[in-house]
Parts: sequence; C-alpha cells; structure tokens
Amino acid sequence: MRKLINSTYITLDGVIDNPMWTMPYFDEEAMGLAAEQTEAADAMLMGRATYDGFSSVWPNMDESDPTTGAAFFNNVKKYVASTTLTNPTWKNTEVLQGDLVEAVTALKAQEGKNIIQYGFGSVTAELIKAGLVDEVRFWIHPVLEGGPSLTVALSDVKASFDLVDTRVHKSGVIVASYAPKATA
Repeated sequence: MRKLINSTYITLDGVIDNPMWTMPYFDEEAMGLAAEQTEAADAMLMGRATYDGFSSVWPNMDESDPTTGAAFFNNVKKYVASTTLTNPTWKNTEVLQGDLVEAVTALKAQEGKNIIQYGFGSVTAELIKAGLVDEVRFWIHPVLEGGPSLTVALSDVKASFDLVDTRVHKSGVIVASYAPKATA
C-alpha cells in the first residue's frame, strides 16, 4: 500500500499561506530533503487552492534546471480534490470524482511510490480524520508572519501523533515528521 505524506511549510506562529517567507531558507539542505521527498513519490495530491497556486507557477519554471524541481512537479501524476475544477490545464492532472475518502483510499491501494501532498487545509483535515495520512512533515521556519494560522484548518480535527524524525538545518529550519499514533 502506498503512503500519503503531507509536507507543509509553516512559520513559528502557524502561518502556512503564501510561503514566500521560505525563500531565504531554501538552501542546499532544504533542496536535498525536497529531492528525497519527490524521489520517493510518483503522485501528488492537492486541494483546489494548492492546485491554483502551483499550476500558476510550476508550468513556467525551467524543467532543465534540476534545482527548481519543475521536472517533477510538471510531469508527476497529480490528483486534485475539488468540486468546482472541471477542466484542469496543468499536465497530468486528474480531478478526483465522488467521495474524497473513497477516492484516496483507492489511490493508496494502488501499486506505486508515495503520494506527496503539499499544503494543509480542509482536504488534509478530512484525510487525517479518516486515518489516511501516513505522515506529516512540518518545515518549521524561524519566522513570525502574523497571518491566518494552521489552526483554522484544524478547528474540528483531533488526532495524536508520534515523532518519527527530526532534521535541524543550519538555516534554523526544523523539519519535524510525525506519524499518526496507533490506536489500541
């Protein structure tokens, strides 16, 4: 069974929107970990807001430059959870049909590598409640941004996690990885 890995950039005050504040911290260490994540994945899952943001940027990036990651993002199979997106224009994109939990359960049952998910909103919250997220990786940046925080997306989600990995980068970024706590 494939794993669903969520990878989210976050500030010290819980802001995840418009992560332009990550740029000074995206150094060789961060690029290495980002490459590890994409090399271990052969599919990407996202909600509509993430799709809109990514599809407006990645197709314009130089795929021949391995440091951009554009070759992965533009060519990987992409699944979008949306009830309003009907005709995606970004290459290799499919809109999930029907019930989100059933659709993601079916994706995870397929043969293949990990499914990577960026961003953290209502799609992730629903998948955590359904027990379908195998790991969350919070890239905690030493920044206070003062905006809407992650807690809005999680207002009705209750879950416990076990720490599975921690990486401290020279830049001050801490990548904390958690797996859902096994229930007895």
